[in-house]
Amino acid sequence: MSQQANNIQPANHPTPKPAPKSRASTGVPGLDDILGSGLPMGHLYLIEGDPGTGKTTLGLQFLKCGASSGERSLYITLSESRIELEEGAGSHGWSLEGIQIYEFAPTEDSLRTEDQYSHFHPSEIEFQDTTQQILQRIEALKPSRVVFDSLSELRLLARDSLRFRRQILALKHFFLNRGCTVLLLDDRTADGHDLQLQSIAHGVIMLERIQREFGVERRRLRVAKLRASHFREGFHDYSIQTGGIEVYPRLVAGEHRQNDPEGSAASGIPALDALWDGGIPRGTSTLIIGPAGSGKSSVTAAYVEAAAARSEKAAIFNFDETLATIYRRSSQLGGDLRALVASGAVKITQLDPAEVSPGQFISQVRQAVEIDHARIVVIDSLNGFLNAMSGEQMLVLHMHELLTFLCQRGVVTLIVLTLSGMLGPNMSVPVDMSYLSDNVLVLRFFEADGRLRKAISVVKKRSGPHRDTIHELKFSADGIHIGDPLTDFRGVMNGVPTLANARVDGRPDAERQIDP
Repeated sequence: MSQQANNIQPANHPTPKPAPKSRASTGVPGLDDILGSGLPMGHLYLIEGDPGTGKTTLGLQFLKCGASSGERSLYITLSESRIELEEGAGSHGWSLEGIQIYEFAPTEDSLRTEDQYSHFHPSEIEFQDTTQQILQRIEALKPSRVVFDSLSELRLLARDSLRFRRQILALKHFFLNRGCTVLLLDDRTADGHDLQLQSIAHGVIMLERIQREFGVERRRLRVAKLRASHFREGFHDYSIQTGGIEVYPRLVAGEHRQNDPEGSAASGIPALDALWDGGIPRGTSTLIIGPAGSGKSSVTAAYVEAAAARSEKAAIFNFDETLATIYRRSSQLGGDLRALVASGAVKITQLDPAEVSPGQFISQVRQAVEIDHARIVVIDSLNGFLNAMSGEQMLVLHMHELLTFLCQRGVVTLIVLTLSGMLGPNMSVPVDMSYLSDNVLVLRFFEADGRLRKAISVVKKRSGPHRDTIHELKFSADGIHIGDPLTDFRGVMNGVPTLANARVDGRPDAERQIDP
């Protein structure tokens, strides 16, 4: 194909290319983090995604970021009109001031009969006119940043893949010689997957939507390619909020190593701390497991209130209960979580499993630790987080990285997990997290003397000794009470114990079933 057919002439005085290490921010902090502080400047990048994945929003954020730093920014649109772009920007509260918009789209005049082509394919003229006008506009404006929306229109005009590929190659060299950083948006409406286009681009970012059976769609992106640059591989969740795209980089715990923490966190309840031989070690995760209503959330609240008394920040991520319920339970046990939240010592974040992605949740936890400096983190409950996941295996991988990160930051992490069932040996867990947790605290109901009672026991402590006794757990208006070891019972953890060391028919050391 000749240079004339390409309609792109070589530059007589090309602009010197920027230094290899210089980067162009995308305007999305999370994406910049994934890319290693942004896109290498002076190259062409492909943004792929189905309609509705946020390509136009990402393109506008990229140009807005450049315009705010004084760079010339140009949006070339072959599909959307200027009015549509301005409406989209307005929905995010943006002004497009500083961004030049070149609208190249069919007008209503093209509907007239006399303007219809009859003797040759319209692309023979439209393709040449389109590329020529685009190049003229770029030569006149000399932009540093360009967004081209979208490639599907240019692909249709080119008619065949060979001509389209050569045109993209010519455009690449044209932009490269002028030091432009270019985003090519592709909605993937063409048949098949265009790997040739990916091979031309300096980098490829793929956006996708995942349909869930209930709730909002889950959006995630992947950097498929970024030449000569290190980037964080894998999928990363993102969302489209009022104000633009928010990207939640996949957490890599190995990037956050710190010195091993020392000390322990007390609950303010001496008998409970004694079960741990002094308290929960800092930099560990504790799984608090039991049936619904056994007091798991009340126990975590004791640790949160004790942390506030030590002038430490705490964060509660709640999937299940309303704030009114949390405050009411605290006041009934003699606490005042409402006042602690008002003072800023405690932050409670309510999460809807149908509306939040795993990456978004983990990003909020990181913010609580890195920005708000929380020393106690409560996840109540893991069942709610599980509902936000597409599969249990992925939940375990997400939680492994999150718990490792929190432990390396010296945070005491309390994870509530609700069992299915109330009494008996048939209670089950939705996912086994005990091997990931450093410590395990078990709460149970058991039946005795015609009453339903509660028991508590530490069954695992990875970093030191703990008591292996089972104690009765009681709640009252003045707080949480831990009783003496239940030495008179056997089978408490099964829910239906037997009474030991009682006299039956005058014989000592006999056992009888406790009558309801």
